[in-house]
Amino acid sequence: MSQYVEGIVYLVGAGPGDPGLLTLRAARLLASADTVVYDRLIHPEVLAHARPHARLVFVGKEGGGESVAQEEIHALLIAQARLGRSVVRLKGGDPFVFGRGGEEALALEAAGIAYEVVPGVSSGLAAPAAAAIPVTHRGVSGSVTFATAHRTGQAPDWAHLAGAETLVLFMAGRRLEEVTLALIAAGRAPSTPAAIVEAGTWAHQRVLEAPLASIAARAREEAVGSPALLVVGEVVSLRAQLPTLARARPGMAGPEQFLKVEAGHE
Repeated sequence: MSQYVEGIVYLVGAGPGDPGLLTLRAARLLASADTVVYDRLIHPEVLAHARPHARLVFVGKEGGGESVAQEEIHALLIAQARLGRSVVRLKGGDPFVFGRGGEEALALEAAGIAYEVVPGVSSGLAAPAAAAIPVTHRGVSGSVTFATAHRTGQAPDWAHLAGAETLVLFMAGRRLEEVTLALIAAGRAPSTPAAIVEAGTWAHQRVLEAPLASIAARAREEAVGSPALLVVGEVVSLRAQLPTLARARPGMAGPEQFLKVEAGHE
């Protein structure tokens, strides 16, 4: 008689892009996983850690484009685990920092599926660092606030965000003009140093600096794409004092090398 083997799902953070920032635990889990369910912006060298015959399923989504519904991702994870498989749900950055990892954990909990969370390096920390912007600095900023510009059915607390010593705003690219106007209307000085970090830690990383009042126009002129983080605060001005770091270029491949295996394809 065959014995039923219960599967498990690992919610794994892949880091911000640079494959060198993948954790050792994440690499080990990829090397033993039966199924890898992964998002957009996962570096090919990260996926290369998967064992040769693992099933790779792409469920990535991009703002304004087609995407796999979150409920379908939940169902996929549950179904794979119920087949007795070891499943790595590979997410950019950290799964519990604007990565919907909490939603997936709740779905697995409700279904009675065994799961673990493996933290990753968040782009909220890594992208500013790669751009030569320390998010805290003695005498300049003793705190940092992380927030998202994209919220469903609820406006951000702009007064709270405007008062942050350092503000790191995820998913700000498509709403940059709206975001900057809202921060200024809530009391942030228009002259506050600001920077957009596009594709932080990737080879095609770009950093644009401007006062808060004009950063949106600068990003529009330069056709800034996704992913992009907005950093607001006096710490941005420190970048000019770190030219060695500011000139450094990450040595990773660009997004054109992404490997995609559509959901349902073995």
